[in-house]
Amino acid sequence: MLATEQIEDMRKLLPSGHGCCPGCQGPVATKMILRTLGRRVILFGSGGCGDFTPKTVPYFGLHFSGVGTGATGILAALEMKDRKDVTVISLAGDGATGDIGFGKLAAIAERNDNMIHFCYDNEAYMNTGIQKSGLTPFGAWTTTTPAGKTTRKKDVPMALAAMKIPYVATVTVAYRGDFQNKVKKASGIQGFKYIHVLEPCPTGWRVSPEKSVEVLRLAVQSHMWNLYEIENGVFKLTMKPKEVPVKEYFKIQGRFRHLKEEDMQRIQKFVDEDWARLKEWDGKSVWVGTPWRATA
Repeated sequence: MLATEQIEDMRKLLPSGHGCCPGCQGPVATKMILRTLGRRVILFGSGGCGDFTPKTVPYFGLHFSGVGTGATGILAALEMKDRKDVTVISLAGDGATGDIGFGKLAAIAERNDNMIHFCYDNEAYMNTGIQKSGLTPFGAWTTTTPAGKTTRKKDVPMALAAMKIPYVATVTVAYRGDFQNKVKKASGIQGFKYIHVLEPCPTGWRVSPEKSVEVLRLAVQSHMWNLYEIENGVFKLTMKPKEVPVKEYFKIQGRFRHLKEEDMQRIQKFVDEDWARLKEWDGKSVWVGTPWRATA
């Protein structure tokens, strides 16, 4: 058991209150990350609207197009000082991670820099006007796709896994044990680790703030969001939930209100095919060819 003083110190990692919208789970995700990793961290980037979340650990931020770039400089400085007791993490939203900053993130993956990057994915550019990002799902309303997005969501976790980094994981705050176990595992692995957090924006998703955790559970249960990890190339499903149809996930969100029955059937087909493929991969390596990076 942790001493009372240790528990209280962990509670103070993020002070009470934030400037995010009611129901936003970004501050909750940040709190879970810091409570898992403790105080010996240096944080780079904001995680989208996370700039509005007060922090009590060392924090650096640049324009959100510089995903992870500053973190590599921090790593270099720590290396010069022979400091191996600090975990460097970077945070960015889905637009910064998967669109604007993806080239920089890919360079970090290629170098295998010893850090953890967290993508806070609310599936659009929410804090600049709810514009479509590459990670907006097929059919979703945004201000730039008023009739619904016509292309599928970019699969950033699998793209980075294909670069043969040592650890990739998907998480959501609705399943806290799964989330914290993956963060803890990542902190003990040498090299670049990528953790993708599905995180609802009640404003952009047009969902009631009190339903933000419920909608995350439905995302997992409908297989619109699957929980897994890829460690040294080996794929593992970490949640095989009770299944519900995608329409159950859609019906509590205004951003899918315009969809017709044939649209939902088409998306259900996408989801069923993806889930079948993931089940086939479970327990197997998804790396193609001989890994170019030696693994422990």
